Amino acid sequence: MHDTPFTLPALQSAYKGGAVAADVIAEVWRRIEVVADPGIFLHLPPLEEVQAEAEALGHYDPARPLWGIPFAVKDNIDVAGWPTTAACPAFSYTSDRDAFVVARLRAAGAIPIGKTNLDQFATGLVGVRTPHQAPRNAIDPAVVPGGSSSGSAVAVAHGIVPFSLGTDTAGSGRVPAALNNIVGLKPTLGAISATGMVPACRTLDTISVFALTVADAYAVYREAAGHDRSDAYSRPVPTPALAAVPPAPVIGIPDATSIEFSGDAAQDASFRATVENLRQGGAKIVEIDFKPLYDIAAMLYEGAWVAERHAAVEPLLSRDPDAVHPVTRQIIEHALSLSATDAFRGFYRLEELKRAAESGLANVDLLCVPTMPTFTTLAELEADPIGPNSRSGTYTNFVNLMDMCGLAVPVAPRADGRPGGVTLLAPAGRDAVLASVATGLEQLGPRTLGATGWPAPPAPALASVAQPGEIELAVCGAHMSGMALNRELTALGARFLRTAVTVPDYRLYALPGDLPQRPGLLRVAKGQGAAIHAEVWALPAEATGAFLSGIPSPLGIGTVELADQTAPKGFLCEQIATLGAEDVTEIGNWRHVVERQAG
Repeated sequence: MHDTPFTLPALQSAYKGGAVAADVIAEVWRRIEVVADPGIFLHLPPLEEVQAEAEALGHYDPARPLWGIPFAVKDNIDVAGWPTTAACPAFSYTSDRDAFVVARLRAAGAIPIGKTNLDQFATGLVGVRTPHQAPRNAIDPAVVPGGSSSGSAVAVAHGIVPFSLGTDTAGSGRVPAALNNIVGLKPTLGAISATGMVPACRTLDTISVFALTVADAYAVYREAAGHDRSDAYSRPVPTPALAAVPPAPVIGIPDATSIEFSGDAAQDASFRATVENLRQGGAKIVEIDFKPLYDIAAMLYEGAWVAERHAAVEPLLSRDPDAVHPVTRQIIEHALSLSATDAFRGFYRLEELKRAAESGLANVDLLCVPTMPTFTTLAELEADPIGPNSRSGTYTNFVNLMDMCGLAVPVAPRADGRPGGVTLLAPAGRDAVLASVATGLEQLGPRTLGATGWPAPPAPALASVAQPGEIELAVCGAHMSGMALNRELTALGARFLRTAVTVPDYRLYALPGDLPQRPGLLRVAKGQGAAIHAEVWALPAEATGAFLSGIPSPLGIGTVELADQTAPKGFLCEQIATLGAEDVTEIGNWRHVVERQAG
């Protein structure tokens, strides 16, 4: 067990081979002792208590997706019978029930092993604003561990647990991941219930997941997510299986006037290498002015939202202000200078900035950004406790205000040996798209898992067929990936499944009419057609009506027979529409037709 990588597939394979869950828990405690970092955990129950929970699971049950998997919990999330302190001893209480998310993970078979350290009240991106000893960065002890979810990230990076729970309001689930060479999944707001979590900014908070691989983080997310009617901010969010990456995604990056690396040439080079890898993989890269997003980011600590942090801890500040970390107190008490009028002005300004950002975001499928401009050392932070923290939020602070999901993913190490990494961002509900793209990114170049030295495992198999509640839709024209109407699909939650060709019984026409020009796919008699290139997408069943209502004559939806022996629904056209249309059957691929016209 000493040599077993703590990833979900490795542990599940060990359990299938007869490993005992209580022995895995004993191995967790051994690893804690070997790492010897007293700053990681704020509460560790007796080993025997956790082993008893492991033994109560009974025999290995593969029907429970996380059976026997140990995990750590950030100490602003409740675990029944354990103290919750938010890194403030004066705030401490003992909950009599699990947080909603912890209960879901336990139901899936996972075993909580302890509570981890954090920037007090989840206010910070550095990980050292704690009255306790701060965790050490798992890769370079001279660098901050990242926050606020410092202990959760470091525990995973050392391979102590396969995954952990953090929280993310301004980047706390992403920055620590990048600093410790692991994955940080910040889900769509409301996807994971916040019931049983100490709020920072209740309207912007989300529980997040740290893991060593994208597949592990997403597998945990699928079990953790769930609608909770007792949480007013919870909402149902689809969690489909990971699918293949569209062949031509449109990815936005900061343009030359708005990209920021704080003079860190190695970070600059690493990011540009990742972008080039995406381009070589078929992505269309579009540069975007990020100034509206940076202006939104500045509002998180300079505007009305800091008052939410004050609302969360106001009773303690009134009763015992000295119990709050001095830097944390300085930030939160800024709220006292704000009025309700300021709050509403902030709401109006946010909507104005969102509108200003729309033009840049309208035609991209996702964004790729550096997770942070540069690395912050402990020495830099000691000289300036606030400036480096603010700098670390350059690419993270706007995300929850924009209602986006995000995924920090490791890539090959930088030229100086520090971890390489980027963050992928997309509109709410597109968590699976980010994870699908990220599974390819994490395979590029040499990479080890966290600080363990374990090599990254091969990429997981991705689903190429629709899941329950989805309808397969074949598209052969402007709705294909990277083309003019693709966002009509993605806006409805559709996801790419596979490329395909039809059986050789179709003809393809370029129909006359307004731009974007549309193809017409017509079924003909055997021997009179050809195989036509297509893409198959999974469309949520509940979105089908909205999609169908936008289909103009002479197009319609029928059944398209593909060479892979499937017959999804797909676009067909009326035969009369082909009269006078250009027959482009010999080209056979609408993407090539458009390229020919553009050339």
